[in-house]
Amino acid sequence: MLFSAERFAANQCCAIVALEAVKIEAVSKVSALRKLGVVARVAGKQAGRNRMLSAAMSAVRTTALSFGRALHQLWLEVTGTVFLAMAAFGGIALFREFMKYEAGRTTAGHVAIAVCFTLTFAWFGVSSFWRVRRKSQRP
Repeated sequence: MLFSAERFAANQCCAIVALEAVKIEAVSKVSALRKLGVVARVAGKQAGRNRMLSAAMSAVRTTALSFGRALHQLWLEVTGTVFLAMAAFGGIALFREFMKYEAGRTTAGHVAIAVCFTLTFAWFGVSSFWRVRRKSQRP
């Protein structure tokens, strides 16, 4: 039976894997969002033990939800406005194409494309404002 030093020396000479392969490469980086989640989870566990911290966490959570709802509503309103503006430009183009069609200088396909474009973007804009209204009516 070999002693541990002799066993180590015996394993060194008949290694299956090269020594370079044993090196540990860089550990995968953890995203800042995941780190923030871990910190929030630890703070949440500590908040159960401390009334002041629990109240502060509740206030932060409520404020964040309120800001999140307001930002989502703003996002829907801005995108609705952009879509309605694009529909207005499409309406102008539709009018121009229709006048060309009446004069015989363009085809009905161009008019149909302008109609589809205008109606599609008008629908996107109106439905975006409908979503804002539906979300604001919820408690």
